[in-house]
Amino acid sequence: MTAATPEAAHTIETVEELRQRTRDFIRGTVLPAEPAPGERLDDATRDRLQQAAKDAGVFAPHVPVEYGGQGVPIQWWSQIFQEAGYSPIGPSVLNCMAPDEGNMHMLNLVATDEQKRRYLTPLASGQARSCFAMTEPHPGAGSDPDALLTTARQEGDQWVINGHKRFISGARGAGFAIVMARTEATDGTAAGATMFLVDMHHPGIRVGEPIHTIDRAMAGGHPHVYFEDCTVSSEAVLGEMGQGFRYAQVRLGPARLTHCMRWLGLARRSLDIALDRAERRSVFGAELKSLGLAQELIAQCEIDIETSDAIIARTGALLATDPKAGSAMSSIAKVHCSEAIFRVVDRAIQICGGDGVSDGLPLAQYAAEVRGFRIYDGSNETHKWAIARRASSRRRKAVEAGAPYQADAVVRDTESH
Repeated sequence: MTAATPEAAHTIETVEELRQRTRDFIRGTVLPAEPAPGERLDDATRDRLQQAAKDAGVFAPHVPVEYGGQGVPIQWWSQIFQEAGYSPIGPSVLNCMAPDEGNMHMLNLVATDEQKRRYLTPLASGQARSCFAMTEPHPGAGSDPDALLTTARQEGDQWVINGHKRFISGARGAGFAIVMARTEATDGTAAGATMFLVDMHHPGIRVGEPIHTIDRAMAGGHPHVYFEDCTVSSEAVLGEMGQGFRYAQVRLGPARLTHCMRWLGLARRSLDIALDRAERRSVFGAELKSLGLAQELIAQCEIDIETSDAIIARTGALLATDPKAGSAMSSIAKVHCSEAIFRVVDRAIQICGGDGVSDGLPLAQYAAEVRGFRIYDGSNETHKWAIARRASSRRRKAVEAGAPYQADAVVRDTESH
């Protein structure tokens, strides 16, 4: 099958047809090829499955058609990404896995034509992987990007980057990095953060110590990366000087949401496993599915899945029409979904008992995969802080604009009653 045309990609019917084909491909081709729980997808299998995805016309659903994708608009990504996420290796096979998916999105919006040719084209085709180098060891940038310590110093028409990054997902084996570095003010440009596109084989880059984490789905791991007098030309600057934090939000708003989409697919898989278990197991003379305690666990899973699905849909629609509002809403979606999805997987483990925590079922691996989401892309506590500040600011401005202040307690004369 061939990729959908841009016009067709904007119809509900075509997106639904692609969702169904993606569902069939994941369940019929990808699931039988999954590595054992706790093991990583090898490159040869990934390449073989990616070619199969291209042949099936389901590869890179989010990528514009001119770069070999399916051209699905962001408000409809969720249906497809959830189907991909039904397998922990599905997003890698369909080339919609982090951090590549977020980098593709930003490159398509910000990069020059030459940068797109050099970096977006091989990334979109699956010929290369990438990483996003922002997080640093304490006291550098982590949840607080203003703490950025990596610097880029201008020397003529070149830039010299120095810094130490950590937890750079996908760095080992990546073809290039998008590097966030602090730059000084120049004529017409204020000091701030600037993004650079740097080939990972550059002699000024050193991929350092691996960070061993509980998740296994991320190709390239989460290692330290060192930039040591890494000299690049002015053509390496991505977008405008000093606008790195603004571009980071362009990237991170949708990237938070696509994490929600992919892992919600894995939550659906977890519940399916638990439902199958409850259907055929009997305890204390009754089918597991008929016991009130099991029904409570199942019902709460359904509630968490459906509320997550709804907030993802709302956020996706906002990102398509009002990116600033959508980025703010993506914080709420990220917090809700990361916690709800983990609860679903955890309940599924409980329903499956001892097998749930063994490698006989994949649920323990799923719990390890989704647990990091409460930390990745900003810890939930950081997002809650930002959400609360926005709520307070919104209400304060409303009252200042004339909305009635409603928190003065009324003193009631009880003796008159």
